[in-house]
Amino acid sequence: MDKDKKKILVIDDEESIHLLYKEELEEEGYEVYSAIDGEEGLKKFHELRPDLVILDINMPGMDGIDVLRQMKQERPGVPVILNSAYPEYKQDLASWASDDYIVKSFNLDALKDSVRRHLTK
Repeated sequence: MDKDKKKILVIDDEESIHLLYKEELEEEGYEVYSAIDGEEGLKKFHELRPDLVILDINMPGMDGIDVLRQMKQERPGVPVILNSAYPEYKQDLASWASDDYIVKSFNLDALKDSVRRHLTK
């Protein structure tokens, strides 16, 4: 593990998202870890202490908004990008605690730009 590489935790219940994001973000020079649901995501958040989190909203069990609240209480300075297939969640006040809101797309330019912006602050 390269201590200079920024760590990103992807929390999403879709395996295809994990594979796509891991491949694309590792090409950008990041270490990418993944979790399949909110409970596993919080566990890895504690263990790995990532520099940034990409978080889905709609997941079985604990949803992304609950995960976001717990992460922001524990480590408020860690950027969390909400990443959802549903643009209407952006209007939800609870999502405003996130650092960014990106609608899922196979074009990852907006997501990569957001990651880059938050990790170079």
